[in-house]
Amino acid sequence: MNELHYRITRRVSECIYQASQTLKADFAVPAIRFDIRGKTAGMALLQRWQLRFNPVLLAENPEAFINEVVPHEVSHLIVFARFGRVRPHGKQWQAVMSQVFDVQPKTTHSFDIKSVEGKTFPYQCQCNVIPLSVRRHNKVQRQQVQYMCRRCKQPLMWKPSAS
Repeated sequence: MNELHYRITRRVSECIYQASQTLKADFAVPAIRFDIRGKTAGMALLQRWQLRFNPVLLAENPEAFINEVVPHEVSHLIVFARFGRVRPHGKQWQAVMSQVFDVQPKTTHSFDIKSVEGKTFPYQCQCNVIPLSVRRHNKVQRQQVQYMCRRCKQPLMWKPSAS
């Protein structure tokens, strides 16, 4: 385990302890993995009682992970343990973030994601060109889905670049 992984693991334990003390309940320390790819910073797997973190974004933003991402993800677990399935960033989650961890309840991170952005494919509608991820492009190619422009409501069509 490298030093950043150790710091995150320790911070998760601190957050669990803090939630246990504040809410007068026993919460187990979750399993922790550092295996998320792409633009997602962290993820809580509720039934598995597990947290996953993005090692690339962690290396680039260690303090923000410790101060914001860890409490964010731990809050999801705490809310699930107390209330079951509720809206992911609803009033219960916001209350845990602000009242237990004293962290502003933001639903998304604002990290620079250039280093983790994947290849995109240009899709066009009547009003714009919109880049779609490899995953979405492949779904279109397999005819599993058709995406629509939110603005003009027309279907997005792949416009391969002439090479």
